[in-house]
Amino acid sequence: MVFESEICGTVGPSAATRLGQAQLGARIQRQYTQRKSFVCCGHRIHAVVALRGWDAMTSLADKGSVPTQNLFQGSWTQVSCPCCMSDRVEPLVVIRLSDKVQPVTKSWLISLIEGSQRHGGAALLAHPGEDECGDVIVVSAPRCTLLKATEDLGLCKKYCNGDMVAFSYQDRSNFSNVDNMQEFLTLAERQYIVKNELDSLQAQKKQKIPGVTEATVLEAWGNVCQKLAKARVIKDIFPLHDQEKLKELGKNWYSRKQIWGQPLDAIQSYFGDTVAFYFSFLDFYTWALVPPALLGLALTFLVPGMVMKKQAEEGMMGDDDGPSVSGHMVQAVFSMLWSTLFMEFWKRRSSALSHNWGTLQLAERFAEPRPGFHGTLGINPVTGRLEPLFPEWKSQLRVGLVSVPVVGLFMGLVVLGMTGFYYGEALAQSFHQDSASWFSRVLLYLPSIVHIVYTNMLGNMHSTVALQLTEWENHREESSFQNHHTTKVLMFTFFNNFAVLFHIAFYKQDILLLRKRLASLLIVTQLVNQCTEVLVPFIVDCFLKATQRKQKEDDPEVDKLIAQSLPPFPGLFSEYIELLVQFGYLSLFSCVYPLTAVFLLINNVMEIRGDAYKICKLFRKPFSAPVSNLGVWQTAFEVLGFVSVMSNCWLLLLSPRVQEFCLEGRISSKNILLFAILVEHVLILFKMVLAFMIPDEPDWVRIKREQMEFQSMQALGQRKL
Repeated sequence: MVFESEICGTVGPSAATRLGQAQLGARIQRQYTQRKSFVCCGHRIHAVVALRGWDAMTSLADKGSVPTQNLFQGSWTQVSCPCCMSDRVEPLVVIRLSDKVQPVTKSWLISLIEGSQRHGGAALLAHPGEDECGDVIVVSAPRCTLLKATEDLGLCKKYCNGDMVAFSYQDRSNFSNVDNMQEFLTLAERQYIVKNELDSLQAQKKQKIPGVTEATVLEAWGNVCQKLAKARVIKDIFPLHDQEKLKELGKNWYSRKQIWGQPLDAIQSYFGDTVAFYFSFLDFYTWALVPPALLGLALTFLVPGMVMKKQAEEGMMGDDDGPSVSGHMVQAVFSMLWSTLFMEFWKRRSSALSHNWGTLQLAERFAEPRPGFHGTLGINPVTGRLEPLFPEWKSQLRVGLVSVPVVGLFMGLVVLGMTGFYYGEALAQSFHQDSASWFSRVLLYLPSIVHIVYTNMLGNMHSTVALQLTEWENHREESSFQNHHTTKVLMFTFFNNFAVLFHIAFYKQDILLLRKRLASLLIVTQLVNQCTEVLVPFIVDCFLKATQRKQKEDDPEVDKLIAQSLPPFPGLFSEYIELLVQFGYLSLFSCVYPLTAVFLLINNVMEIRGDAYKICKLFRKPFSAPVSNLGVWQTAFEVLGFVSVMSNCWLLLLSPRVQEFCLEGRISSKNILLFAILVEHVLILFKMVLAFMIPDEPDWVRIKREQMEFQSMQALGQRKL
């Protein structure tokens, strides 16, 4: 059978060809070799492809992927590049179509997926599933597409001498394991490349989508997948699990008996850099809580005991049962130093992980437009290509004139809710003092319950509005979109979580109430989080969806693929927010309640296991983009570290025992204020000097990075010659 094409890359058979393959399936399965004629890179070549039967060509059971003895018998896209020919095709991503999709629409989409990039295709491999008229398209990627995308993403890979070097497609033969994509690229990287190529599909000209009765028109250079999703042709796109690798990862992760250490390299290989950096930060942060937890225990159970004994002998017992003056000072200074050292040493660890995972040079690459970006077609002055253009000043104008006022409005609603809470609490207390009944005692909890419901509803509303506002701002790059969205959520979350605490501390100046409020937040909030994040999803997973998960060996392979379509992973946004709020409690207010670190340490030890279980068992496998650090979250933690200096200084000044100490020493209020300002500035200066003295990168990472930059300059010079 002769197969000819004039397109270099991947070539997909037509629907008629696939029908002929189905009719001749028995004869094809008996063929062990097949002579094909291709036109590759402008030259006609002849290749003998060893098939060993259709099932052998695509069976991946020995690699732990989806077993596909029936699903992948033939109909994979035929490759025209000799280096991409293989007797195995690894299914990576599933496109779930609407149940009512027409066969002509499915064939048209497959032709786009498998078409060459210079003709507007994605240069991927596609399979229509067991049924030509079904609602599933399985997608993989040939070797050349994976390698070219590796260079475009700026990933670093191991060179023949063992060093991590920015990958170059022209110099690909000198990289280790370049002929084995399973070893050269991680599963997460291969799946992200497929998703990235699908998202990059753009219509070459204005056209109507075949088989879609509605007046759905693809504009020239419009995003294909986004348009099909809006037209409800595409229901979902998700990566496939490798069940054997997932089982092995779970055994070494959340099922292990040790409470320390995580298989970070295995997490990065399977789930990608985004997930791996989160769990690495969570692990680093958890064990960094040990020193402040030990100090908190000492200050709570040792220092107050000696002070109270001395006061009892002198008949000076008071209401403040917190740490002594020296204890307050030790805890405040330690919190400020700890937050600085923690972030600086995390930067060093982050840079080392980024080097080991090959993402050290990602920030230097020119980013492509994100899928949701739209604008007037024009020539990009940087790339020289025709693409949608949108002036950056318009985006900034929308941020300044609309987004900032809207976020401010939500903050005003937080203040309104806080005012209503205090007013309701005063009414409840007054009513209880007058009646002193069981009914009035129950009503004491009503203001808190109403306030919690109000803040949760306000948080959900703000999350929705923040996402819509960021979409409307129309940022070109995905990183800019994520930064603006995260900034909006961070500002509101910080205000929503800490406004009450700051109000109690600096307006009411009630340290006892602040300590009780912080203790209740730490205990109740952590219990609620553990129940909502782990217990409830586990019950739902065990009872409500158990019948949907039962599979038999003889079930259709498409059903096994669709069974992986679990609820989508909600992302790490809420997880980072939770860690940021924790870090704020510890760095801002721990001098008031030294046991803060103890509660956080206990919570985070369970949090690691809980989050690992959720991402492995309860949610769909997420796509994970290559990243080199925590991004805007790292900046947020650093900002909290600076705010902690001011917070701890003023909390120390407002402490009842410090005020009593100043009164006994007959120190005027003016001198106390001047001294507090002086100490604050000295500590901020010391914090900045300490951060400057600790390099953000270890020496070996800096040397490796400079070597990569030097090699890139040399390669550029050789190309010019």
